[in-house]
Amino acid sequence: MKRCVFLSILLSVVIISCADKNDNPKIVPPTPDKKENMFDWERTRAKLLECENMVLLYSGGTHREYQWNEDHINPYITYIDESGKEEWLFDSFLFLEIHNGLGKTFATGYTKIPADQKDWKDLVNHYFQSRYCLGALERTIDKAINRIGNPDHKRKIIIGLPEPIINQKDWGTIKDGVPLDFSKSSDRIAACKWYIDYVRNKFNEMHYDNLELAGFYWIAEEATNTRTILADIADYLNVFKYSFNWIPYFKSDGYSDWKKLSFNYAYLQPNYFFNEDVPFSRLEEACTLAKKYDMDMEIEFDERILSGWGYRLEDYLKAFDNNGISQTKRLAYYQGGDALYKLSISKENKDKQLYHQFCKFVSKR
Repeated sequence: MKRCVFLSILLSVVIISCADKNDNPKIVPPTPDKKENMFDWERTRAKLLECENMVLLYSGGTHREYQWNEDHINPYITYIDESGKEEWLFDSFLFLEIHNGLGKTFATGYTKIPADQKDWKDLVNHYFQSRYCLGALERTIDKAINRIGNPDHKRKIIIGLPEPIINQKDWGTIKDGVPLDFSKSSDRIAACKWYIDYVRNKFNEMHYDNLELAGFYWIAEEATNTRTILADIADYLNVFKYSFNWIPYFKSDGYSDWKKLSFNYAYLQPNYFFNEDVPFSRLEEACTLAKKYDMDMEIEFDERILSGWGYRLEDYLKAFDNNGISQTKRLAYYQGGDALYKLSISKENKDKQLYHQFCKFVSKR
């Protein structure tokens, strides 16, 4: 199942986000075989940047009932333990969205109408606001550095890459005014390259001191509709030393073939948290599959941890420790909309205990 469908139903309050006014940077089309067309961090980067603890931050749809401002994002950057000691928490942040809240989808299956070029562009502009999302992350890290000193490395950013939904014929144009036709693999690939370049240029414009663009995330959670285009997208990304990341749902189409599909990193979703009828053995099975297919893994929870479902999050921590996952694998953390934020400000003792247990798990890895 797609765990994000539950989230889109759960969140119903509409807040429309405004991007910065200067949201149309001149795109510098890179030529992968010419280093002079790369930005400095691309030219000098020797290898892909790895994400040890990557938290998913959904944002960009009008259905979200929160904004990633400095206050909201702060609990994801550092953690203060029971003794009052503050330390760094997540080293990597994945910004993504599944649909825009206005009927347009960024991957197959969430709404009926595919997002177009303007929707893709608006999504990127949303992430690169000066006081929200990446801007808030940059500012909050700055303040944390003043309190506790520099972390071992900059925080890594992964940006969600929309699926060019097959057979769409009104996505937009890139050159010569000719509309792209997504029944053609070449046009689907061209749209993805355009998006990657738009993100690269926006990142370059912002001159972040504390963030580095590490890679992109394929929003589609199965390979059914995109097998023919993934290798070309991966090749384009890897030239610039950007990673191509994927988080397929449990046993989704293509999950075991993630390397053949050209992803650099794939995190398996156990899909255990969301249904109390799913037994603990699911986590054991997921750990076994991850080891068999050399996959990393995802920990999953949502706002229900504040209403009696915390034990299911604890089950992930226990299973991952017992199976050696927490010691050997990269981890991604799905937390619904802003469940960790809600947990961090809860006054309930059981919530405080769960918050400390979880943050210790992350910070000690």
